[in-house]
Amino acid sequence: MRARAHRLRPVILVGAAGISEALVAETDRALHDHALIKVRLAAGDRAARQAQAERLAQATGAELVQLIGRIAILYRPSDKVPLELD
Repeated sequence: MRARAHRLRPVILVGAAGISEALVAETDRALHDHALIKVRLAAGDRAARQAQAERLAQATGAELVQLIGRIAILYRPSDKVPLELD
């Protein structure tokens, strides 16, 4: 999944306000439409970014595939979008 996500651009941007209900709803919609997404996190330190990514994954029922720097990769299986692994 990490290789598949490499070419993706972040579709969700978590700003300084952090994770809100609206952000969770938008992430949920993006996961429904794409199954595999990138999220850009604005939190300052690594621990804060890890906590944000885990919180967002838990709130949407997704799996945190990877966190590198400020980019998190989330995956949630979708009937709408089959994920073909190469």
